[in-house]
Amino acid sequence: MPTTKLSAQFLNKSLEPGRYYDNSGVGLQLHVRTTGSKAFVQRLRLNGKYIDIGLGGYPATSLAEARRIAAENKILATKGIDPRSAKTQPAVIPSFKTVSEEFLEIKLKELSNAKHKAQWPSTLEQYAYPTLGKMIVSNIGTDDVLNALLPIWDSIPETASRTRGRIEAVLNYAIAKKYMAAPNPAAWSGNLNALLPSKSKTTEIKHHPALQLKDARRWWRKLTARDGQGRNALMMLTLAAARSGEIRGMHWDEIHLFDAEQINERRFCGIWTIPAHRMKTKAEHRVPITAPMRELLEATEAREGLVFPAASGRMLSDMTLSALMKSIHQSDDGHFVDQRSQRPAVPHGLRSTFRDWVAEHGKSREAAELQMAHKFGSAVEHAYYRADLIDERARLMTQWFDFLI
Repeated sequence: MPTTKLSAQFLNKSLEPGRYYDNSGVGLQLHVRTTGSKAFVQRLRLNGKYIDIGLGGYPATSLAEARRIAAENKILATKGIDPRSAKTQPAVIPSFKTVSEEFLEIKLKELSNAKHKAQWPSTLEQYAYPTLGKMIVSNIGTDDVLNALLPIWDSIPETASRTRGRIEAVLNYAIAKKYMAAPNPAAWSGNLNALLPSKSKTTEIKHHPALQLKDARRWWRKLTARDGQGRNALMMLTLAAARSGEIRGMHWDEIHLFDAEQINERRFCGIWTIPAHRMKTKAEHRVPITAPMRELLEATEAREGLVFPAASGRMLSDMTLSALMKSIHQSDDGHFVDQRSQRPAVPHGLRSTFRDWVAEHGKSREAAELQMAHKFGSAVEHAYYRADLIDERARLMTQWFDFLI
């Protein structure tokens, strides 16, 4: 540990990650993380054991303030009083499960995706609570978090990684509420990354199984021969290269259809504007409505509310489209499979099929990426292309339809 008498000038430097000891006699240290963030921590001997107390981040907490708090803490420690209990912690420290439930009341309000709303509490309940649920949060250490993650880290790495992040979020909340002291024992950088292999080293990236281009026309004929709202929604998803949630939540208020004069001028039939709150990127997205897309819209019965509602009037479930894909796969003796994984193609994989078609036929990569609401290049480039390529995207999507038929 580098030792020096800390000063404001020293603290404002760009420091290497590590701990820097303030030679002031009260156990004050500066912790510098690999991210460059700085925080004061005090190490004290209390009843024969060493404890660490988080005193706040720098510069939000000044050096003078950190020294003052550290001096007061040392006086309490010499009397056998834990400064964390005496000064910062509530009278009763809650369990991890209680804190999680308290935190989720806030967190779930931020989430618009129903699937994600269900995943947060379910992953904590299934993977975190068995080890951490009954523990008082102030007693949780890195080893406890490690014990919760080790059984699933290699077998289901994606879920394990998300679980770790959710445990970290709960404990960040606990630290902010003064239920426990920093640093967070579930932090990855400079902590668990030294004890667990990174996710990229334990698993290969698994892509959504995609329909092969050689099978696309046959698959399209089988799809169009079906009926029902699931068929209509899956057709629109394919024609727009959109995500399932974007199609299932498609609303008539988002659609502007051109008149005959505008169609003659623009060479496409309208614009579908998806609001930011419905987009994965949290940015408004415009989609050109081509002639086959307009025909599909005009064939629907409703003219307000959801474009493709379920029989109940509510949004179609994601499983409706997945079940339809599976049914078409089975009707063709199981031939609609991903080339690499040999798994049955799924709705989201149709976006990869579209991108394969773009690449194989030398179409505009920029137009395709914008159509799928992917970001590329600099922020300036992206802003320019979003405003400029909708006509080119309309031509691209018309050519995509011509390929399918």
